[in-house]
Amino acid sequence: MTGKAADIPQPQLCSSTTARHDNAARQPKGILLRPPPLHHVHHLPNQWEHIFNGLELPCLLVRPDGIIIEVNEAALKAAKKSRQEVIGQGICKIIHGGRWPHLPCPLEEFLKNCTSKVEETRLPGLHGEYLFSIIPIKGASETVDMILLTARDLSSDEIRKVDYMRNGKLAAIGELAAGVAHEINNPITGIINFAQILLDSYTFDSAGIEMIQKIIEEGERIASITKNLIAFAREDITVREPINPAEAIYSSLALVSHQLKRDGIILVPHICNDATLVSANFKKLQQVMLNLISNSRYALNQRYPGANSGKILEISCNYANRDDGCRICRIIVKDYGTGMPQSLLEHIFEPFFSTKPPGEGTGLGLSISYGIIKEHGGNISVNSIMEQFTEMIIDLPVCTRADG
Repeated sequence: MTGKAADIPQPQLCSSTTARHDNAARQPKGILLRPPPLHHVHHLPNQWEHIFNGLELPCLLVRPDGIIIEVNEAALKAAKKSRQEVIGQGICKIIHGGRWPHLPCPLEEFLKNCTSKVEETRLPGLHGEYLFSIIPIKGASETVDMILLTARDLSSDEIRKVDYMRNGKLAAIGELAAGVAHEINNPITGIINFAQILLDSYTFDSAGIEMIQKIIEEGERIASITKNLIAFAREDITVREPINPAEAIYSSLALVSHQLKRDGIILVPHICNDATLVSANFKKLQQVMLNLISNSRYALNQRYPGANSGKILEISCNYANRDDGCRICRIIVKDYGTGMPQSLLEHIFEPFFSTKPPGEGTGLGLSISYGIIKEHGGNISVNSIMEQFTEMIIDLPVCTRADG
């Protein structure tokens, strides 16, 4: 046995493609080569290294398990990191900003399939919206041993197209939700009414009365949920009038200032007191602000259970011109709490989707806020990086003369 074992060629690690091919040819069945080391993994010949680093597109080479083995200068610049901070890290941490331990990263899961893909997406770790390409690269043995990732900046028109598609998806969900809500609304109203008739017309002992009252309470809770679903679908008609958005923000803060102070949250307002108005329903806009502040408060308390100098909530309100020349009021609610992984950002405005543990959230707050802002002709979006920040951005068109 000792003599035979000595005749078996031992696997060698080598950075050259030719040497890897030779090793693969000599490798006996049942013996697997270990993954290449992370330093100088696929050392590129000088001319290819020059081309790779000369590309203006951010490019990264990763293993199928998502570990970064090479990166070009454009990617380092977009990520605002050094080479030492990137090489050897998981791709999700670098381009998405990380993920929660209990949630797998969709990108890392997809890379394991070693298949190609192109999608338009936001990459918080690279600080922008990109056309993201996944390109598997086969080695000499015809198996994928590394994957090239490229990211091209989206133009303003492409970003608007992506936003349009996202809004279309949410609109379709809204229509479905509204249809379901209407179907539930009629029978639940009947249940509440019949339970009330039983309570008013018949005599029951205390246990029977308590049971019927519970039926009414639970029926009204279901009715409230269906009302919120209809609001998400923007079927709720509200009266709007010219208002100063700063007043809606200040009134919302007045309602929660005691809670923020008790939690040790440092409030930093940047509110422009311009007299420019927006056409809105004051109560509905206030409802949106309270929802966003409540979410920020939760995230800050999760990251900082006690007092901390980093426990900051910033709220700003300013005016700007969009690319199409339309003047808008931009409200930003930004907290420095837990942040959110990229895999959740596409879903947070969907009904019943919640990042909170079971029992701590209905998953309707942001979907309702989305519906209200869309009903006002505006837009709401999110930007977040894990363990850094989350900002909710609301754009509302300012009043024109036609608005009164």
